[in-house]
Amino acid sequence: MSDKSKTIDTDKLDKVVADAIRNRDQREAGYREQALKLYPWVCGRCGREFSRENLRELTVHHRDHDHDNNPADGSNWELLCLYCHDNEHQRLLEGATTTGQTSSGVQPSTATYNPFAGLKNMLKEDD
Repeated sequence: MSDKSKTIDTDKLDKVVADAIRNRDQREAGYREQALKLYPWVCGRCGREFSRENLRELTVHHRDHDHDNNPADGSNWELLCLYCHDNEHQRLLEGATTTGQTSSGVQPSTATYNPFAGLKNMLKEDD
């Protein structure tokens, strides 16, 4: 691959990443502003109250974990502090690990590499 094609590929990748970040930020700004107008500035789990000075620590959590499901009435949102929000997502991940599937019913991918695949044969050779 030539240096010119590497530059073109990098430029394309940079543009795709920049577009994805901009779209995410626009989407989040829209529902975050709506949620902050609808709900009191209190964490829905721990009850911590927020003011303008620390409002950046209050996040919008999607109850069904679908960030594209943003009804205008806010029925899929709850305000959570950073710590409770992280805890909620960690519980989801642990639940997926325990049950073997995510909340959407999709089977998570499993590892296919087996580092000990030929160990038995290698041990036999040493005997």
